[in-house]
Formats: sequence, C-alpha cells, structure tokens
Amino acid sequence: MDHKFINGLEYYLKTERNCAHNTTIKYITNFKKVIRIAYANDWISKDPFFNWKSRLKTVDKEFLSEEEIQTMVEKEFEIPRLNQVRDIFIFSCFTGLAYTDVKKLSKSSIVLGIDGGQWIKTNTIRNIPILPRVTAVIEKYSNHKEVINSEKLLPVLSNQKMNSYLKEIADLCGITKNLTFHLARHTFATRVTLTNGVPIESVSKSHVA
Repeated sequence: MDHKFINGLEYYLKTERNCAHNTTIKYITNFKKVIRIAYANDWISKDPFFNWKSRLKTVDKEFLSEEEIQTMVEKEFEIPRLNQVRDIFIFSCFTGLAYTDVKKLSKSSIVLGIDGGQWIKTNTIRNIPILPRVTAVIEKYSNHKEVINSEKLLPVLSNQKMNSYLKEIADLCGITKNLTFHLARHTFATRVTLTNGVPIESVSKSHVA
C-alpha cells in the first residue's frame, strides 16, 4: 500500500466506475479512515495517505423552475414508460423524497395527520404532507398492475432506467439542466415548498396522528 496505489484507485474510480470527482474523493476518504486505523494499531508500518491531498469541488445544486415543472407536467409522451417516469419524478418534486424512499413506499405509508389531511409516513423522522400533485400521481397509478398485485404505492423502475429516461424527457421538454432523480429533491427544497406554502419545519413527525 503506497501513494501510487491511492492515485491508481482514484483513476480507477473515475474511469472504470464512472464516478464523479466528489464521489471519488468521498470513497477514498472513507478508505483513508480504515488505513489510519490500521496505522494506529501498527498493522502497517507507514501511512500511505501522509502526502495525499485532494479537495471536493464546489457544485452548484440545480433545481427546476416553476415553468420547467409545468412544462413536464403538461407534456404528453407517445411512449407510456416516459409518462410513468415523468409522473414518479414529479411525485418526488412535490414530496422531496429520494429515489430509494419513493421505491419503498407502500399503501400503508399514507396516513391521516392531526390536521385532518393525508400525509406520507416514512421510516425517517420526517413525514410529508400530500399536495394535490402528489394525490394526482397516486390516483393515476392506483390501478396499475404492479400496484394492484402488491403493496407498492407506485410502480417505480430501477434507478438506472429512471435516470436514463429522464435524460430523454429533458430533451423532449427542452430542459437543458442535467435531469436526474436527485434533482427532484433540490426542486422540492428550493421551489415547491415555497410555492405551495409548506414551511420546511412543518415537514415533521409531529404532524402525523
């Protein structure tokens, strides 16, 4: 284990595994913690990270504008699968839920809040108020075969397929931003909560009965 190995690992992650710079640095930093433990316990004779330096790049977090969201909502695609992916993406835009959380949602995730409205109960401390856009998506897919034959709330494709179709959707909608499922969370935090009058502090466990 030496400095050359670390540089080789960084190159491998970026080229063979197609990891972005910041993702690569985070992986190597976690590996560095393990190596430091080994060095502290005298399992290795020297610290190969002694002269290794690398910094995370500052990344501006993109989000969709209200106009871009509306364009996506109103667009009808000839391919049904694109409509499905668009709808799940819009669902995330109006809930702030990550891909893994959306995929895990079941019919029992819908609960009645103390305010008399419906909320999405998650496994984390946060619970999400159900806005009209969210209700529309849930109702649209309530008769989908994957939903009828299971406890799933929505028919969610694999993350890889979702992001692949989202790029196609972006082209068809004239959206030049890098449209990925993760972008939906930023959109929720920066635009949707403000537009719909949902304070971030209200998205909490205390609102579920």
